[in-house]
Amino acid sequence: MSALPGRALIIVENLSVPFDRRVWQECQTLTGHGWEVEVICPLGTKRDTETEVVIDGVRIHRYPLEAATGGPQGYLKEYGTALWHTNRLIKRIQKRAPVDVVHLCNPPDLLFLPALRAKARGARVIFDQHDLVPELYLSRFREKKDSMYWGMRLLEWGTYRTADTVIATNESYRAVATGRGRVPVEDTFVVRSAPAVERFALREPEPALARGREHLLCYLGVMGPQDGVDYAIRALADLAERRDDWHAVFMGTGDAFDDVVALAHAYGLDDRVSFTGRIPDEDVLRHLSTASVCLAPDPRNPLNDVSTMNKIMEYMAMGRPVVSFDLVEARVSAGEAAVYARPNDVGEFAGLVSELLDDPRRRAAMGEIGMERVSGPLSWTNSEKELLAAYESAMRNRQST
Repeated sequence: MSALPGRALIIVENLSVPFDRRVWQECQTLTGHGWEVEVICPLGTKRDTETEVVIDGVRIHRYPLEAATGGPQGYLKEYGTALWHTNRLIKRIQKRAPVDVVHLCNPPDLLFLPALRAKARGARVIFDQHDLVPELYLSRFREKKDSMYWGMRLLEWGTYRTADTVIATNESYRAVATGRGRVPVEDTFVVRSAPAVERFALREPEPALARGREHLLCYLGVMGPQDGVDYAIRALADLAERRDDWHAVFMGTGDAFDDVVALAHAYGLDDRVSFTGRIPDEDVLRHLSTASVCLAPDPRNPLNDVSTMNKIMEYMAMGRPVVSFDLVEARVSAGEAAVYARPNDVGEFAGLVSELLDDPRRRAAMGEIGMERVSGPLSWTNSEKELLAAYESAMRNRQST
């Protein structure tokens, strides 16, 4: 099945492109099947710093954006700025030539507002739901469903109603779209995030990265309040009481970075845990190639239980065994490439890490399973078929209206 070529405009707010790997894979798939693709996104900090650039045939329009700080007012400023720039750029793009499809990537669930201009001129709208924003709010800021939560549900509803087609990252998200979103099943498609396996070639292990210990443990990813890096630190404090043959490296940054560094210091782990911040891809691959075990400490909460964790997919692409809490979509992704602790139980998490460190054969077998999964049933080759089917459906609906 191949999509009918046309002009697609992809709108992203929370990451620059091509740094957003999922969006970049989608761009490459579309251009490879005859689509003309343009992207609106924020400027990056250390990369993706040109305001307008053409990369591999994709024209990218970027605008300055300061990430939210200081609570609700910070988010109001961030999203207001993003909407203003997005609306400005849509006008410019539409003036040059109308677009056939507007592809919205959340968060936030506000991007349907500037998309309405293009829809009024005949474009179809695809909602690519990267996150369940109401659940993200509950997991990050509140435990109860307050007025802010219901406001986010209203915005999500507005996005569902504007969209002609919905792309979900997994079956759990698709169930939300067809359930509370009331999107017809035939208008929903599952496009799983999948690592580009050619990027994840193993390097020679570098034992020195373990700082004189036998084993290296690795965490890769964002460090926000909902990502559970604090759970990992507490689990490592438990592990340190059991054995001293390991060193752990945390690669990435985020809102909780300073807090987890302070937590590691409070537990006396300064010589056992390193924090690299965001580092080049090559350095990430060096560490993952050396790791004995990789950590996925995302706790069970309304968002994590139904979300696909990119870190797990990337660990598997590198053939690394994974320790995770027992979450619905973590099991869907990893299967037997991971072992699963009771949700949020740091003691059991530490115990499973220790068990794997003592069992090199099991680690190797789990790594093989992971590599087979990401190069087979979970590969981008399968996801891009669904992406093209979603576009073909949107274009078919456009021609029938």
